[in-house]
Amino acid sequence: MTEPLDGRGTPRRPVAVPVASLLIVTVVGIITLLGGLEEAEAPPKPLGQGAVLDQGLYSTAFVEARVNVEKAELSFEEDKRFVEMVFDVTNLGEETVSVGLPPAKPEEAGFGHSFANSLVRISPAIKKDKGPFAFALAGDDQTNQLHPGLKTKVIVRYRLDPGEQPPDKITLDVASFEYSPGFQDETVRWQLIREAAGETFVPTVQAQVTLPVKAGDTA
Repeated sequence: MTEPLDGRGTPRRPVAVPVASLLIVTVVGIITLLGGLEEAEAPPKPLGQGAVLDQGLYSTAFVEARVNVEKAELSFEEDKRFVEMVFDVTNLGEETVSVGLPPAKPEEAGFGHSFANSLVRISPAIKKDKGPFAFALAGDDQTNQLHPGLKTKVIVRYRLDPGEQPPDKITLDVASFEYSPGFQDETVRWQLIREAAGETFVPTVQAQVTLPVKAGDTA
């Protein structure tokens, strides 16, 4: 561009405007119109056996995955074999909560705050009618309750067919919880952290945990 005439009628020298400066101004203007840059979502944390994850409502240690063999009570019955995922779960809330069950699909995860509801994907997928089953251990008994402040061993498992080989490893997509108002009302409560996926919302995967499967004595 050229500067205007000075008082003597002599054109002033041309003024150079760097192209890069014009591009920067243009880009900044577009970003402003669009509401600014959005922060990129952090990818899930890759974790392994022995890792401990803060899930908001729970502190969870991923102990192991294993094959457990339950001996048949009658001679004509076959032993039952299960693939088990073992967790040490501490309820960090103020109320007793349930162990719950993992959802069949991430989009089917409920709005409740049970522990197993946060295991939004288990790979390889569990066969229909083979599980999952979930419970906590209270001494020699099984329970569905996780009491505040107590570290409790939780088992999530599924049954293997006769002759079926267990997987070498299991991968868990794990979500977390936040204490916030609900979608339908203003009640503040513990619920899964979610993100938009098309026209619906799915749990946000905070960590992806891979556990090698330890074989049972007779698996």
